[in-house]
Amino acid sequence: MEFTLDEYQKAAQAIADRLPGRADTAVVLGSGLGRIAEQDTLCEIPYGEIPGFGVSTVASHAGKLVFKRLGGRNVLFLSGRFHFYEGYSFAQTAFYVRVLRLLGVRTLVLTNAAGGVNEAFSVGDLMLITDHIKFFDDSPVRGRNLDAFGKRFFDMTTAYSPSLRALAKQKAGELGVGLREGVYAYMPGPQFETPAEIRALRILGADAVGMSTVPEVIAAAQCGLRVLGISCITNLAAGMTGGEIDDDEVTQAADMAYERFSTLLASIIEGLDRV
Repeated sequence: MEFTLDEYQKAAQAIADRLPGRADTAVVLGSGLGRIAEQDTLCEIPYGEIPGFGVSTVASHAGKLVFKRLGGRNVLFLSGRFHFYEGYSFAQTAFYVRVLRLLGVRTLVLTNAAGGVNEAFSVGDLMLITDHIKFFDDSPVRGRNLDAFGKRFFDMTTAYSPSLRALAKQKAGELGVGLREGVYAYMPGPQFETPAEIRALRILGADAVGMSTVPEVIAAAQCGLRVLGISCITNLAAGMTGGEIDDDEVTQAADMAYERFSTLLASIIEGLDRV
């Protein structure tokens, strides 16, 4: 599915008409991390009221755009996202990224719940994403190129901003918050991976695995957004514990990490003016 520039512009205008101010920073909250967008909000817009946005079918995703103050600045929060496994195309999962660009957003913080592939990781760890692996053959920018959002062929070397990663590590150190670093592997889901797939991903250099984020990073890289990616390790991947993986444990582990995550996020956002 392809979208026209006009469709992106209509969505951006529908949002701008309802916002009480402008924001150059946006945060996408993954599974179990949505509580940060529930307090002191200045404006909330359900996704269903924004042209072109999908409707989240995942219980732990609220499905709304929230405008609030955090770390001394205006921030747009996307409480929940859209996934390929819900039936959306990559273009639909990343639709909001281009809309944010039209709204003036320059920094995008992407968070997710992920399975730990690195055997040194533990449930509850926070992982700074340094790079990703994606072998799935779709792309959110496949098809006719919209020059307003960048070149068709673009570089992904620094898709995860080195300066933002340095800021995150600095703030984590100041706060005493443990912050792992690693490579995130994208798998389309909704089934969890097999033990053989996890072994293969580990050999290829993956430290965590999940079903989101990468399509959005690709779209963000094309249109020049700075991206910071943080995973919450909510379970150890298939074959690592001898037990079964259950979605409930994913949400519970994300909830346990909420305080550390929210404290770190606020500190990072507060320091954005210096990078």
